[in-house]
Amino acid sequence: MELTKRQRDIIIGTILGDGYLETKGDITRLQLKQSEEKKEYIFWLYEELKNLCKSAPKQRTDNRQWYVNTRYFSELTLLRKKFYRNKIKFVPKNIDISLQKPLSLAIWFMDDGTLDWRVKDHYAYRLTTNCFSIEDNELLAAALKKNFNVDATTQTTLIRGKRYPRIHIGAKGRDRFRKLVEPLALGCFKHKLPPIIFNPSETQPIRVG
Repeated sequence: MELTKRQRDIIIGTILGDGYLETKGDITRLQLKQSEEKKEYIFWLYEELKNLCKSAPKQRTDNRQWYVNTRYFSELTLLRKKFYRNKIKFVPKNIDISLQKPLSLAIWFMDDGTLDWRVKDHYAYRLTTNCFSIEDNELLAAALKKNFNVDATTQTTLIRGKRYPRIHIGAKGRDRFRKLVEPLALGCFKHKLPPIIFNPSETQPIRVG
């Protein structure tokens, strides 16, 4: 079974986000899960990957979480070898070759993006990439600049004596980033987008949405 280009772009986004590639021997499947509040998203993913799945999303009775798995097949094994080392996700040095489409970026954002919003004076985006190393984050920031012309930096947050990295998209990159992901963001993720944008040439912010 071969992935379409669109399916591959979606899966790249999920790998960087919440998706998990599970192996069984020489074959691999993609596991996806979301909360009840993101039910719309898990069913959208299922429709996009429907021919790869055995059944529709199901809901866990213990925590109301929704989940769906693809079948096991070898093409996903190639992706797992590229993005996993000793069962842990990492960012390959040539991530710029895989992360090229706005769809991948939007999936990643819907999975792991947050909005830093203060009325009248500030907004920025963050991608929760603390599962990756600082070096991995820097590779991702470089790919954002190279492929999407989005300026991003790696920030670290000190938690219990250990620094955790994340991608920060501030004033230099936020408008470009928004234009890429906003048309592709599902309704259940609109809270991750600002209700207004700031235009330096205007005296008042411009309301959007």
